[in-house]
Amino acid sequence: MGVILKQSSYNTIIILIAFSIGGINTLFLYTNFLTPENYGLIVFLLSSANVLMPLTAFGVQYTIVKFFSSYKTKVEKDRFLSMAIILPLFIAIPIGFFGVIFYEKITQLLSLENSLIQDYTYIIYLIAITTAYFEIFYSWSKVQLKSIFGNAIKELFSRIMIMILLLLVWLEVINQHQFILYLTASYFLRMFVMQFYAFKLYMPKFSFHFPENMKEVINYSGFIILAGSAGAILLDIDKVMLPAKEALEFTAYYSVGVFIASVIEAPGRAMLQIVSPLTSKAINESNNNEIKSLYKRSSINLLTVCGLFFILINSNLDQLYMLINRPEYSQGILVVLMISIAKLYNMFLGNNGAIISNSKYYKILLPYSLGMAFSVTYLNIYFIEIFGMNGAALSTLVVILIFNTIKIWYVKKKFNVVPFNNKTLVSFSLIILYYFIFHFWDFKFLPIINILLKSSIISISYIVIIFRLNLSPQITSIINQLIYKIQSK
Repeated sequence: MGVILKQSSYNTIIILIAFSIGGINTLFLYTNFLTPENYGLIVFLLSSANVLMPLTAFGVQYTIVKFFSSYKTKVEKDRFLSMAIILPLFIAIPIGFFGVIFYEKITQLLSLENSLIQDYTYIIYLIAITTAYFEIFYSWSKVQLKSIFGNAIKELFSRIMIMILLLLVWLEVINQHQFILYLTASYFLRMFVMQFYAFKLYMPKFSFHFPENMKEVINYSGFIILAGSAGAILLDIDKVMLPAKEALEFTAYYSVGVFIASVIEAPGRAMLQIVSPLTSKAINESNNNEIKSLYKRSSINLLTVCGLFFILINSNLDQLYMLINRPEYSQGILVVLMISIAKLYNMFLGNNGAIISNSKYYKILLPYSLGMAFSVTYLNIYFIEIFGMNGAALSTLVVILIFNTIKIWYVKKKFNVVPFNNKTLVSFSLIILYYFIFHFWDFKFLPIINILLKSSIISISYIVIIFRLNLSPQITSIINQLIYKIQSK
């Protein structure tokens, strides 16, 4: 677990910095420097690109993680990586071709309720392509167990560029139309930077001779492309469907709420980036003990750490919206609670997804992901109509609770392992107790002072309790090391 803790620690710091910058952008700069309509437009474009991206990537980013460690010679690895670069073109080029032919009809369909979308439909395709190849080169570096630089580029680059561009809008150096164009250009730049780094780590001798197990690789990619597309629908379909039923500004309000809730998964994103290739390696080597160990440790570690983030966010929510100082955005308070519960449950699963996707049972991801996608889309149709943007959050919560429980059952059935142990219930109980104690209580100070004081009390007491109860041996070990270093000084 040493390499996991080391790289996860660095990645967690990077992601926390990225979320801090993203928080400034989302909560203050976007809300003050762009109109809600333009903010909603950008959310729609990026979310639509995220829905399209898995299709254009051909599932290659997951295929690299699954198969790379199974090749033993450089020739085999070079052929595999050459194929990884070429495969997405078989999807991306036809999509671009038909997109040009039917562009007018596509733009009219997407802009039925909000005409502002019509002039920017092509942006969806460009961002989808550049993001797809970025993810491919990022996976390229992850299988070398070098995730820190790629994580920094993925998490920091776009957020820093957005901050710079928003400040330029504020200074009236560029207008809101130019903001969208420059933002698109930044995705191209990010892709090229990641490509350069991936080639620096491992430069293959490019070949049109594909690996001997090409059929197996393409079959896997075919399943993953559909499963990944369905997964992307689950994550972003809310922001794509909302403009069809609500004004664009509600997409902005919803996006702010989702962003706040997403902070909960920051530590999980850091850990899972390095746990996934290790899980793949353990499965390729049929190391069942390591699979079980990674599953249980990733679950309790993420539940404990992300649980603290859940408490901090939902206990300070009213004060946080006061800081934003845009009353209309506070309509997303229930969105934050429901999405944060869903995110916490995701973290509780640990590396469950990596176990399935890297095993011989990966084909189950297709019906599973399609079921999630159809379910959330179906529920959105009705719930958004009844509850507005809160209905979109409710759809996501219901689907994640049901289908993640199915994933736990499936891994138990196939691998005879579960993510929980006798301390899992204690951790859940502690999170619930803290939420009800601190959610309804505030200091009578300014919002920022209230947040700082309350967060300090919660964090210190929570860490002391999980240390005393030894809920996570890895976290206890880290705390002991910090205490030792402090005492040594």
